[in-house]
Amino acid sequence: MGDKSPKSIGKQASQKQTQNDKSNRRKQEEVFAKQSKNKKT
Repeated sequence: MGDKSPKSIGKQASQKQTQNDKSNRRKQEEVFAKQSKNKKT
């Protein structure tokens, strides 16, 4: 946990980045689903 080397910091940052990408993608998919439903009705 207390490892402050650049490698471990970069690894933590990239893990956060991928988590953000996944949640952003999910949000976008929800928005697209809502939009397509609105267009059909």
